[in-house]
Amino acid sequence: MPRPRSEHPTPGELDVLNILWDRGPCTAREVWEVLNGRRKRHYTSVNSLLNTMADKGLLTRHCDQRAFLYEANIAREETQGQLVQDLVGRAFEGSPSGLVLQVLDHCDPSPEEMDEIAKMIRQYRKQQGKK
Repeated sequence: MPRPRSEHPTPGELDVLNILWDRGPCTAREVWEVLNGRRKRHYTSVNSLLNTMADKGLLTRHCDQRAFLYEANIAREETQGQLVQDLVGRAFEGSPSGLVLQVLDHCDPSPEEMDEIAKMIRQYRKQQGKK
C-alpha cells in the first residue's frame, strides 16, 4: 500500500526546495549534480522526485528549449513556518518555549548566536506591542 501523501515536504523534497530557493530555477540535471555531490543518487530518481513535487504543487515546471526548468512554488519562510507549527504542536504540545529550550540544549549556540537570539526576541516583543 502506498504511503499517504504528506501535507509537508518530505526530507528529500526539502533538499530539493533548498537548492531551488538558493539557486533559483534549475534543470533536473543541475539539481541532480548538487544532490549527487552530497550523496550518490540516480538521475532518474531525482527526475522522478522533481515530477512528483510538480504534481503535488511544490514546484512549477517550465519548458526551456530542450529541458524543463523547475522552480519552487512555495516560499522558504512559509514552508519553515508550517514545519515549525507542526513540530511545536505535535512534539511540544503547543509550547514554543519547549522547542526553544530543546534547540538551546542540543544545538549549543555560540555567545554571538545567543546575543542574536536575544536581539530577535526583543525585536519580536517590540513588533507585537505595535499590533
